[in-house]
Amino acid sequence: MPWLFDWSILNDIGLNKAFDVALHLGTLVGALVYFRRDVARYLLAWIRSIRQRRISTVDERLAWALVIGTIPGVIAGATLESVVEDELGQPVIIAAMLAVFGVVLYLVDRVAARQRDLRDLSVPGGLWLGLAQALALQPGISRSGITITVGRAMGFGREAAARFSFLLSLPIIAGAGALKAFDLVQTGMPHGMAGPFVWGVASSAVSGFLVIAFLLSYLRRHGFAVFVWYRLAAAALVIGLVAAGVRPPTV
Repeated sequence: MPWLFDWSILNDIGLNKAFDVALHLGTLVGALVYFRRDVARYLLAWIRSIRQRRISTVDERLAWALVIGTIPGVIAGATLESVVEDELGQPVIIAAMLAVFGVVLYLVDRVAARQRDLRDLSVPGGLWLGLAQALALQPGISRSGITITVGRAMGFGREAAARFSFLLSLPIIAGAGALKAFDLVQTGMPHGMAGPFVWGVASSAVSGFLVIAFLLSYLRRHGFAVFVWYRLAAAALVIGLVAAGVRPPTV
């Protein structure tokens, strides 16, 4: 959006940092509020499993699937973030990723089985979903989109795949937000940003909560076609603006 409308935020490093922290913090708050019971249950199950030194319940297995599934994204983020920001964040590349992986989601959803629910997820299955999440470091792939795609390919229902995808995002969002917040503390909040920062947190928290609630409800009755069409339309818009010379091909 800043690239599309030529907003000055693109050239203000301090403003970008504050905006990133606000979005991460707000999204995390909204997701934690929605999944508060799941988070508490899996956290207690994980601690119990560590104390007992074994995995003996479904909740403990899912808790470990979340823990193991978080590791690939942490490694990829720590080692490749600067490369992605410098080399792979250009509008045309993002547009291509939107289109390609949107089509992949549609095709996988059409042919995938629907017989498994979240209780069937294994710890190795969590690792596969975590590897998919790591791919989303590339802008345009979509973290939720690729993890839902892989979940559907593994035979999980739409709602189950989306639910685990959102749960898997929580540690990553928290970690990324903490790192960016630490960086922001070192540089200081840009002058006049306190108010917008608070509103950014609040709006992203509310919108994050509502999006999760809507999507899980929507996927109980519908497929992903509408989201695929959105991705294709967004990709076509970006490529068309660059081709017409309306916007530059780089950020």
